[in-house]
Amino acid sequence: MTKKLNIWFLLSLLISVIVCIPILTVFISFFENTSNYYEILKETFLIEYILNSFTLLVSVLIFTLILGTGTAYLVSFFKFPLSNFFKWALILSFAVPPYIYAYSLTAFFDNYGTAFTILTNLFGEGNYNKNIPKFDGMIGAILSMTFSLFAYVYILSRASFLYQSQNLIDLGKNLGFSKFQSFYNIILPGARPAIIAGLSLVAMETLAEFGAVDFFSINTLTTGIYNSWIAFDDLAFANRIASFLLLFIFSLFIIENLSRKKAKYHFNIKGGFKQKEKLELNGYKSFCAFIFCFFVFFMSFLFPLSQMLYWTIKFPENLFDLQVVTLLLNTLYLALLSSLVLIIFSLISNYGNRVSNNKALNIMSTLSISGYAIPGVILAVAFITFIAWFDNQIIKSLGFLSIKKIFIGSVLGLVIVYFIRFYSLAFNGIKSGYEKINIAVDESAYLLGYSKRKTFMNIHVPYLRNSLLFIIILISLEIIRELPITLILRPFNFETFATTAYISASEDLLEAAAVPSLFLILIASIFIIIASKYILRETNE
Repeated sequence: MTKKLNIWFLLSLLISVIVCIPILTVFISFFENTSNYYEILKETFLIEYILNSFTLLVSVLIFTLILGTGTAYLVSFFKFPLSNFFKWALILSFAVPPYIYAYSLTAFFDNYGTAFTILTNLFGEGNYNKNIPKFDGMIGAILSMTFSLFAYVYILSRASFLYQSQNLIDLGKNLGFSKFQSFYNIILPGARPAIIAGLSLVAMETLAEFGAVDFFSINTLTTGIYNSWIAFDDLAFANRIASFLLLFIFSLFIIENLSRKKAKYHFNIKGGFKQKEKLELNGYKSFCAFIFCFFVFFMSFLFPLSQMLYWTIKFPENLFDLQVVTLLLNTLYLALLSSLVLIIFSLISNYGNRVSNNKALNIMSTLSISGYAIPGVILAVAFITFIAWFDNQIIKSLGFLSIKKIFIGSVLGLVIVYFIRFYSLAFNGIKSGYEKINIAVDESAYLLGYSKRKTFMNIHVPYLRNSLLFIIILISLEIIRELPITLILRPFNFETFATTAYISASEDLLEAAAVPSLFLILIASIFIIIASKYILRETNE
């Protein structure tokens, strides 16, 4: 039994080490010599990179906080027309990545774009372009990320609001609070951990975003990393910028944790939990709630969807020119293959942690799940850096053939980096399921003669099957939307809907980018609708 225990421990440790390697590579590469490009950039655009990233981050956090908590509060505490519809419809914004939203925004408001066509059809010929607002540059990027990412805050805030007791609301009434005062002084503080968790995900996604900021030609740390490697072939400097970005991300979490100190976010109320009662809104209040939720739903999902659909119908030749079946198979192949790999190894790692109960392994596991906080472009560059070093220093010194082609520009390399990027989603999802399995179940199985392998295969895996299905859907959704990793590491002439849309948009062919963007939105929407039964579970309603 001890021998088998060591095998589970070693497997879990090996998985954690593999995931940690690119993360450590970023910091180790910080001290390598860089080209003259570093000195040039330091004197010119480096401060601009940092300021643009900071401006983008703060703006997106403010707007997603307003939209996410506002819509979550309305659908959780009140009844108004279509409130049950908005409850799940608002999460469809996940189907629209920021870079596709950016294409829609430009296509609609650009000179002689969709807005111009609508005005011309309604009112005849005219010089409408001077009156049509232009959402490009920083404003366009902020809007694109806000409407694409607010659902992180919405989902977690709504889940927190759902489990707040009616006693809290009654307490506010007894104190003479208005609805706004109750929301601000009682409900919102109680939901702070969930809101902060949602904003943390928004922050990571904002700092990691490449497609939208590149499309709007905004110099951020992420585009600086990409340009350092692609344009100037300077991996060392790309890793140096990546180190700054990682330190910035980790600093955000440290500051937030320190700001909380010993604050409590639960309430000890006599009488226990009391089921929350939704209030029926009438008159202008009902109208305002409906308009706000409909505006957010329209702008976050219907607007980009209709824009992509309009371009597809208007230019049908782009649909016929596109190899839809090939792109669909490539996209689903990467998503499902990577999901299965993640599920298998995350199961092994979780079970290894469970049966070994080793502190060192727990620390390594905690470090390994930080990969989700690292932008995809950083992981891709770090992976290439490590493979190049390993190939030059180890493989070639032993007299073996180069292994670069095996890992760089291959599906294998893509799957490995996807694994590192989304390992935390799979690991934490399975871990939360494992926490519901009492350790006494394992001990009973051992007494009945089950080995650890049989306990794992015959008891744990069947019990976790619902969680595993949800995790597969969640990871597949992320991989379908993922752009920089796929763009950098994909095999030659291997395209997905995301890369095809990006390439067309980068060549100013927005109408051609519409078709792959539309298919990406539709596929992602299907995954979201399937996953909604897990995301929107309401055990207390």
